[in-house]
Amino acid sequence: MANPTAHRILVADDQPDVIEALRLLLKSEGYATEAAKSPAAVIKAVEANDYAMVLMDLNYARDTTSGQEGLELLQKLQAIDPTLPVVVMTAWASVDVAVEAMRRGARDFVTKPWENARLLAIIRNQVDLGFAVRAYRRLEAENQLLRGGGKGGPNLIAQSAAMQPILEIIARVGPSDANVLITGENGTGKGLVAQALHAVSSRAGKPFISVNMGGLPEGVFESELFGHVRGAFTDAKADRAGRFELADTGTLFLDEIGNIPMSQQAKILRTIETGEFERVGSSRTYHANVRLVSATNADLQTEVSAGRFRQDLLFRLNTIQLHLPPLRERREDIDLLGQHFLKQHVERYRKAITGFDDSALQAMRDYPWPGNVRELDHAVERAVLMARDRVIRAPDLGLNSSQTAPRLEEMSIEEVEAFLIKKTLARCDGNARQAAEELGLSRSAFYRRLEKYGL
Repeated sequence: MANPTAHRILVADDQPDVIEALRLLLKSEGYATEAAKSPAAVIKAVEANDYAMVLMDLNYARDTTSGQEGLELLQKLQAIDPTLPVVVMTAWASVDVAVEAMRRGARDFVTKPWENARLLAIIRNQVDLGFAVRAYRRLEAENQLLRGGGKGGPNLIAQSAAMQPILEIIARVGPSDANVLITGENGTGKGLVAQALHAVSSRAGKPFISVNMGGLPEGVFESELFGHVRGAFTDAKADRAGRFELADTGTLFLDEIGNIPMSQQAKILRTIETGEFERVGSSRTYHANVRLVSATNADLQTEVSAGRFRQDLLFRLNTIQLHLPPLRERREDIDLLGQHFLKQHVERYRKAITGFDDSALQAMRDYPWPGNVRELDHAVERAVLMARDRVIRAPDLGLNSSQTAPRLEEMSIEEVEAFLIKKTLARCDGNARQAAEELGLSRSAFYRRLEKYGL
């Protein structure tokens, strides 16, 4: 539970003895109280100060029995701050008044004389819930800082100096139809940048189709990209459109473009140059008008020199090249990214977690994040599941700043496999093709494991 000494409660009642009794009761629980003796004083106090909640009487000097003054006050408080918890109380209890108070925004209802245990339980619950709601609202406000994250756009958090050139390129190049090649380490957010380019383009209302080129087995490569007709091969039980056709008039995002086999590169080059293709098993020529965005963690110029990637295909892909910095080079974004992922996972798992404590924030700032933004996302998700309190602490994140190897005998088979893949990728400087070869895996098997382990 959040520390109650950090909370102030506004007590609204026109009887001094009631105010004093509540002050003493709440002080014993660590709450600070302020008093207001009229509806006007309540409004003035709430407009001038922040309170964890309002505990207010429904009856004042104008009318001591109907509760009408209190009900009108409730509506005004809702207009000022709908997230402010309000608990109402009255000595003239009735079901009708209680229902009406709840309808107008009260979180709970108690009668005078109150039972201390029940009243304190209600207050603790509403303070905690109110604190969580306000934390979520703050996160939503922070998310307004997300660049490119307008209506229908991606949540691209980029406040750091290292990301400003990226935002400028997106703003300048996004509206055009120029092909863009996005490079950077695994987990840096290349897919998100591709979505941002699409969101600011004239094709924003059209399809955005994504395909992981590294995960396509060679036997289905053409079918996935260009489609097939019924009977083209054993499992082709119906006509099927490929990714180029699905992306017609929109954007086609080819992730891990560096992993296309040489045997397939000429086929995709022809479609990029002319927009023409044939479905597998058909002689009919189709045409697709797509804007192409590609991404890779490989050095394609090195791949060209090694004879593994066509120079002419590279020229077609990188009309504009955009390199994403790793998270360790944009540390100013770590806090905002952490808060963004926290909001997502708190909502997903329905947890009443309100934020990070100072130790968790410092741990995130100090950690090198070899897995970049994707690793940060997974660490926050783990913390949301592991946290025992309403705030996330450093141990909840499970970060190992020394990055020492875990004891293999204490790991499951899946954990050992994931650990081996991560170590091999790091040794290969993120080159997925080379890592797959060292591990003796086919490209498609390697990428299935990357997806399985969230790598």
